[in-house]
Amino acid sequence: MTDVHITIDNKTYAGAAQATIADFSLSLQANEFVCLVGSSGCGKTTLLNCLSGLDNQYDGEILVGKQHTTPKIGYIFQNPRLLPWRTVRENIELVLDPEQSPDLIDPLLDIMQLTQVQHEYPERLSVGMNRRVAIIRAFAVNPDLLLMDEPFVSLDPPTARDVRALLLQLWQQRPHTVLFVTHDLREAIALADRLIFLASTPMRVISDIVVPIARTQRHDEAAIENFRQQLINHYPDIKQLL
Repeated sequence: MTDVHITIDNKTYAGAAQATIADFSLSLQANEFVCLVGSSGCGKTTLLNCLSGLDNQYDGEILVGKQHTTPKIGYIFQNPRLLPWRTVRENIELVLDPEQSPDLIDPLLDIMQLTQVQHEYPERLSVGMNRRVAIIRAFAVNPDLLLMDEPFVSLDPPTARDVRALLLQLWQQRPHTVLFVTHDLREAIALADRLIFLASTPMRVISDIVVPIARTQRHDEAAIENFRQQLINHYPDIKQLL
């Protein structure tokens, strides 16, 4: 179980006139599913890259769990980034530590409904299936923090809805601390315990809102739309982010 505490005093790209992120702080409780919602270019991906270690050119501190160990980070990108010359199963096995048994992949494949295609190559799968493989690969490392950067953005609405449902099923069976980036408010409400709304120049939190809809009701599109309208009506600044 991993708490996450993020403080970024300054993140400025070389040659930029102003900071992308400044005076930013955010905490996540262990096994909390938090969605970052903001317009394109506000700094969401930059934040995830700082958290993952892909970008360490910033001033600040990121604490993930016990600081005497190097945290395990799972990162799911917009593109699944699967190796085309390896099968589904082989793509997942690549991320396992030597002490991890390949057998742990089997229940993950089962939950994500990919057991029957585990020996197929990515090019033979649908886009939605490739997204599911990427999700399994991230969960397989048993991360302290799971980062997801708009992983369903290119999917048609029905496929995205189905993959979200499978993601939630997997997360509820194997809870992890999750930071999920999206610009789709309906998607965020369907997934998150908490919504963090972000504005840019530089990136800052403008609202931090707990989602009151029970997990058992997250499939109810009317409930999601009702809460969405409440947010837009009560927080005018949110509408300009969507």
